[in-house]
Amino acid sequence: MDITDFTADLLAFGEPTHFEPAFARIRNELFARLAEHGFRSIALETDRVAALDGGFSHGFGELAANRQLLDWLREYNETAGEPLTFHGFDAPTEMFSAPSPRRYLEHARDYLGLDVDIASLTGDDEWWSRSEAILDPAQSPGATAEARELRVIADDLVAALYAAAPGLDAAWWRAKVHAVAGRGLLRYHAASAQPGDRDTRIARLAGMRAVLMAENLLDIRAIEARRGPTLVFSHNAHLQRSGTGAGAIVGALLGDRYAFIAGSLGHSEAIGLREPAPDTYEGVLQQGTETWRLAAVPAGRKRADTKPERGYFGLDAALLEGATAVWHIAIGTAAPAPGRVQGLPDTRVTGS
Repeated sequence: MDITDFTADLLAFGEPTHFEPAFARIRNELFARLAEHGFRSIALETDRVAALDGGFSHGFGELAANRQLLDWLREYNETAGEPLTFHGFDAPTEMFSAPSPRRYLEHARDYLGLDVDIASLTGDDEWWSRSEAILDPAQSPGATAEARELRVIADDLVAALYAAAPGLDAAWWRAKVHAVAGRGLLRYHAASAQPGDRDTRIARLAGMRAVLMAENLLDIRAIEARRGPTLVFSHNAHLQRSGTGAGAIVGALLGDRYAFIAGSLGHSEAIGLREPAPDTYEGVLQQGTETWRLAAVPAGRKRADTKPERGYFGLDAALLEGATAVWHIAIGTAAPAPGRVQGLPDTRVTGS
């Protein structure tokens, strides 16, 4: 099985944990190889607005492989006939906080040259971004009269941008991304204001984040459709075709134009993960894997030695449902590796 066998418009590679750096390093090499075969963009699980300027959210800028990817993209684009594009597809929300929509909406307003007083409706940005605004429905600004008015303004800004599309340029695209992000934040805060027990509320917010991610992925594909396919990289949970995550939404809408490759890990000292039992999914994949490989979806059982506190979620039947293949890393490592492409790791791009 070779990486170039996959022909989907959105080729989604998942990782089972954010704490094993080997996945991001191999991802870089995969994208370099895919760029040779017509891929023109990569979308990562980071804030879409931050990515407009090559930035990262959620602490992902601390990962060396992410910085190396941006350096390589800049170098590649200096001489490329057709440049490669870096996208984020996440909302600007953290686990227990979400920022004010003010600066996002004001960016779009200023581009359009409109006279709309957004700051008086949002008030202090801290009112939105404090953790209590997400954790306690009674302290959320999401259901206030001002928030409802802001949602109308956000919709009007998006509509006005579409009306201005005949004269679109790079600044238009930036304004649209900001307007959509601001509207998404208002929807997220509105969801956080709804009552319910902790589990219900967490599921509701996760569902809203999935919708925002899916909308961003579909918009990215609309932008990139004329240039070539897009590699998507994120946690398995966001990309799998089963369940209610972004991958399930996008997969339902795009059909076979969306392909999900599940990420799998055998052993990792970085997250305290030992060798898997031989009859588990990872144990089956471990057999015959020297470093890493692409493989068909295996038969097996879910492993029971995972480390939830390190964010590792083992393969299971639900995750593998609808997966096109699995990319399995036998032994993860945080150590740097020499690169076939300058600044990127030397990895194998074929497997059995």
